[in-house]
Amino acid sequence: AQVTDPKTEPDKSAYLELAKWITDVDDDTDETTTSTAYYDGDGTEETTVTGVKEAYSFKGTYDGEDPAMKYIASLKRKTANDRIVWHKIVDSDGKNQHVGIATVTGIKAGSGPAAFECKISYNSIPKTSAVVW
Repeated sequence: AQVTDPKTEPDKSAYLELAKWITDVDDDTDETTTSTAYYDGDGTEETTVTGVKEAYSFKGTYDGEDPAMKYIASLKRKTANDRIVWHKIVDSDGKNQHVGIATVTGIKAGSGPAAFECKISYNSIPKTSAVVW
């Protein structure tokens, strides 16, 4: 959903489902870690996660009539805050949703054999809640 107020999640009807003609959705989450071995240990380094950047990559066939794909395609020539959207992921069991502000990158819409690609990365850890239908 387009960001009109970054502090207020939009109504359910404002979201566009990115699903039609999508063949792959990959979890592209990045983690930043540090490793340290302490003198009071046995020399084994302990890994600490210092940052998480949750992201998802979408691939499929572009359909210029699909509202979600059309919206993503409209962002291709935009920069900065114009690439920011509200993003919602619903767990495969349909019980929980993860909602937050995100940035769309890597947009390819209609190139090659009508290919569609984009990456949507949360700008902070999304809020998790039960899905309300």
